Amino acid sequence: MSTPSGTSMRTARRRVSGLGSARSGTEHFWMQRVTALANIPLLLVFLGILIAVAGSTYEEAHALLGRPFVAIVMALALISVTNHMRIGMQVVIEDYVHAEGPKVVALIGNIFFCAAVGLAGVFAVLKIGFGG
Repeated sequence: MSTPSGTSMRTARRRVSGLGSARSGTEHFWMQRVTALANIPLLLVFLGILIAVAGSTYEEAHALLGRPFVAIVMALALISVTNHMRIGMQVVIEDYVHAEGPKVVALIGNIFFCAAVGLAGVFAVLKIGFGG
């Protein structure tokens, strides 16, 4: 028994079992939630550090930011926040930029911008942490 051309014997479940067209929606969703959860304690400590540094001299602020625990928290916060920012902006670009060319350019620009911000921040933290 043959089927007429253009029709399929596949069920709707069979057609959608491939995780969607991009095959990465669930991973994106969970990574955004994990980075958001990680940002809560990191940013609370980050704000505490900023409050502690407020009103101090350059030397005092440099000494506080040079402590290993503070430098690690600052670097982790920068990495987590920039990764969360990249994922969030990627979702916005994919949802609202409909033309394929500008979408690709925007996605590449998003990756480079977030990487540059994250690397510059981590470099600054490492430079202070290692006494540069």
